[in-house]
Amino acid sequence: MKKIFILTGEPSGDKLASTVVSKLKVENPNIEYLSVGGTHLKNLGINSIFNLKDITYLGFTSVILNIFNIRNKINKTVDEIIRFNPDILFSVDSPDFTLRVAEKVKKINNNIKTIHYVAPQVWVWRKNRVKKIKKFIDHMLLLFNFEKKYFDEENINNSFVGHPLIEKNDNVKTTLDNMISKDNKIISLFPGSRKSETNVLLPILLDFIKLMNKKNPNYSFVFHATDENKKFIVNVIKKNNFNNIDVVSDENIKAQILSNSIFAVSKSGTISLQISSANIPSIIIYKLSFMNFMIFKLLVNVKFANIINIINDKEVIPELLQNECNAEEIYKSVIYFLKNPELIEKQLIDCRKTLKGIKSKSSSSSEAASILNNYLIS
Repeated sequence: MKKIFILTGEPSGDKLASTVVSKLKVENPNIEYLSVGGTHLKNLGINSIFNLKDITYLGFTSVILNIFNIRNKINKTVDEIIRFNPDILFSVDSPDFTLRVAEKVKKINNNIKTIHYVAPQVWVWRKNRVKKIKKFIDHMLLLFNFEKKYFDEENINNSFVGHPLIEKNDNVKTTLDNMISKDNKIISLFPGSRKSETNVLLPILLDFIKLMNKKNPNYSFVFHATDENKKFIVNVIKKNNFNNIDVVSDENIKAQILSNSIFAVSKSGTISLQISSANIPSIIIYKLSFMNFMIFKLLVNVKFANIINIINDKEVIPELLQNECNAEEIYKSVIYFLKNPELIEKQLIDCRKTLKGIKSKSSSSSEAASILNNYLIS
């Protein structure tokens, strides 16, 4: 029986990996799996060698503070992969963790094929990483077609598979009558999948909701959480005595809530593609510590934080970063859009044009699964 080790580093990677494995299980059911994964892979019956949240760190300073723990996790992961002896090491996103593991594994056992899904953003910073990646990655799966040139230049096998967050969701519809009030309009809120992100953005978003409730009381707010951070968000909300906030983590329900929203406020990241794909207007927020932000500014090669804006080289979706990431500015931006529907329509048109250019021929997960299966049967 062929074997695949799935290597993720955070909840979003766990989710992406699960979409590929779901397709691969249909295409080739005779595969044995082991992983560093979370709840999405667990729901597919795939065991993880340890809890995913043990390696989910955000920011340069938190990585430094946890450097010995991270090193130990990397070494333990390498040991478990070598012991499992898979045909393929399928790593997903989180390059600072997954690619370090892949490099060590390749040095020990060159027969293990290494396939990485979600290329590191070499177009944002550290372009020289491509030369190093060439030594230990057999195939790179790209979410954006403009990334190909960076890997083609180094003759690294790569395939543009498209972005899974803009695929149509075929899940069974769920009745949401108990959550969606016909009298209130829904604003979806995305505070991030990592607890370190949520710790920063949740208080800001709750202050924003307080402003909305004071001046515009006819809105409902839904936090889109991961299974890992849902309980934390719920507990914080309970302490603040809100009566117009819900928290959801089920992917099917989240998709339906989003499609029924009139607006979204989201942390910077690829979730903005899913919001745009649902044809929902939005703004982007993010905040780092001062030290992390200064390091980030020194290293990045792009003007914007959001991928839609980066692709267009202009601010299609407003970004409220650092000092502008506060309740008052978020409130002003949201109300400004809601009072000017022509601005909403312009944003949605620009987003639709952008998404059209990054869709794959079939689906990202199907194409990624086919590439994995081809390596198994070759």
